[in-house]
Amino acid sequence: MTEAKETAQDPTRKSGNTAKDITRRILKHENTSLFFVLLALIAIIAFATGRLSISRANMANVMLQSSIMGVASVGQAFVILTAGIDLSVGGVGLLSSVLGASLMTRTVYQNIAGAPVPVAAAVPVMILAAAAVGSINGVMVSRVGMPALIITLGMWQIANGLGFTICQGSSIGALPDSMAFLGAGNIGGIPTPVVVFFWVAAVGYFVLNYTSFGRSVYAVGGNPVNAWLSGINVRRVTFMVYLISGILAGVAGVLITGRVLSASMRSLEGLELDTIGAVCVGGISLMGGRGNLIGVIIGVLIIGVINNGMSILGAGPDTQDIAKGLIIITAVAIDVIGRRRRG
Repeated sequence: MTEAKETAQDPTRKSGNTAKDITRRILKHENTSLFFVLLALIAIIAFATGRLSISRANMANVMLQSSIMGVASVGQAFVILTAGIDLSVGGVGLLSSVLGASLMTRTVYQNIAGAPVPVAAAVPVMILAAAAVGSINGVMVSRVGMPALIITLGMWQIANGLGFTICQGSSIGALPDSMAFLGAGNIGGIPTPVVVFFWVAAVGYFVLNYTSFGRSVYAVGGNPVNAWLSGINVRRVTFMVYLISGILAGVAGVLITGRVLSASMRSLEGLELDTIGAVCVGGISLMGGRGNLIGVIIGVLIIGVINNGMSILGAGPDTQDIAKGLIIITAVAIDVIGRRRRG
């Protein structure tokens, strides 16, 4: 009776609502350890670079670089949650970037439309081209039954080949100044790509956690047979996640084009490895059905901090690739070991 009176007088003493209980839940949350890893990395790299990495300008640069990768990582997360994989995101982003640049450029011999196309018309074309590739991936995986690894690897090569055909291996510049807003502009003092990234992540989080489609994505990744028996249209869900990934890779292509006001064969090079690394580090299982987008956001920042830190320290692309490869292997190994322990 006394305990009931005390609980009534102090609502915070209800089970699970005390400060101690809230702290315990936070510390046990699957993303808390990731957050501490991020903080530790920032501290270690700051020490190694003599605090250069934590300068205001550099931190803003990390956020800008990470946001472009992060947009594509959200799409990759949808795919991997269904136990699939999308290796075409780098090629799709490249194709989107080169196609858009070739439509907007004022350089006559590089303009495939014969005259510069307005940004408002070119950007939708860039997104539609990326969506087309994502749709092909989705159809081939969901309807034809091809392994996701094979079809997306093939589409990555096709997209790269189309990009080379358009630009002939040369950089395409002389783009409209208004395009810069999408990659280097600000919205309320925040860089446009960062706003786009967090908006995409917020929408993705809502879809995965509060819609029937999101629950279906987890169900298909967890066990596609059980999902089908439960009445879920597994083929439709599988098609949609590849379409989403293609569209978001196209958005990344738009952002990088706006940021540098040009496009080349090096646009978004290695994006597929970065997105897979961010998703795996963020706690989404390659086996499908487990993980969340908050972890992916942290994973994106971890990969971004590592890329930036190694660049400041003078590490070459080969060293960066080795580091990212080790990160992916470690993340997957931890997931596999964890699944075995859980039975």
